[in-house]
Amino acid sequence: MDMIFEYAVNIIYALLIFFIGKWVAKELTGFIAKMMHKNPKLDDMLINFFEDILYYLLLVVVILTALEQVGVETTSFLAVLGAAGLAVGLALKDSLSNFASGVMLIFFKPFKVGDVVTAGGVTGKVTEIHLFNTEFTTPDNQKILVPNSGITGGNIVNINAHEKRRVDLVVGIGYDDDIKKAKEVLTSIINANEKVLLDDGITVAVSELGDSSVNFVVRAWVNTPDYWDVKFNLTETIKTTFDAEGISIPYPQTDVHVYKEKK
Repeated sequence: MDMIFEYAVNIIYALLIFFIGKWVAKELTGFIAKMMHKNPKLDDMLINFFEDILYYLLLVVVILTALEQVGVETTSFLAVLGAAGLAVGLALKDSLSNFASGVMLIFFKPFKVGDVVTAGGVTGKVTEIHLFNTEFTTPDNQKILVPNSGITGGNIVNINAHEKRRVDLVVGIGYDDDIKKAKEVLTSIINANEKVLLDDGITVAVSELGDSSVNFVVRAWVNTPDYWDVKFNLTETIKTTFDAEGISIPYPQTDVHVYKEKK
């Protein structure tokens, strides 16, 4: 009867340890998460992730403590748990790599949802950032899921990270054309575009004497959302204006001479 009483008391203590410990773990993780939410630099997904990890780690400690109270040998249990964790880790190393990369993406924020990014061999708008993969929407509206390890393992180009972008064009004219006139035409075309940020300066200069053309470099700053509209508009306007002004745009061509062999 004494053994039964002692065992019953230990079970009651173990249950108290479990339920009180579980409550303390929940309150403690909730308090830490609340403090982390006050930091605007921390992402909500990252905070929720660490909150869950901390809670379950504390819960494991509580369970082991409760098991020790009823006489369960936890040392061997921890050894088995460690071996099982190692085996699972080796089997899921690729998934764990994606998971670690996802944490890095959320913590360091090389891009955010809504940015247009080139990463992992894909260019598109970031629609979702998950712990194991990132979801992109391509310009032709395809949905692509890229493993996070493939993103962090290479270069990441955040196309619209800044408010302004520079439009760069290379325009060639013939060697017989008037360079001064071509430069004036190009300058007037840029100045006439309402979306070009003229206060940031423009560049129209001869950059190269090519094999068949004199090449101008044309540079203008625009707001990032206007980049493609301005680039397409300038390209078309330059072609039509050059045609109207009689300025040629050379293109590669090959002259083939055929000689008739005399017999």
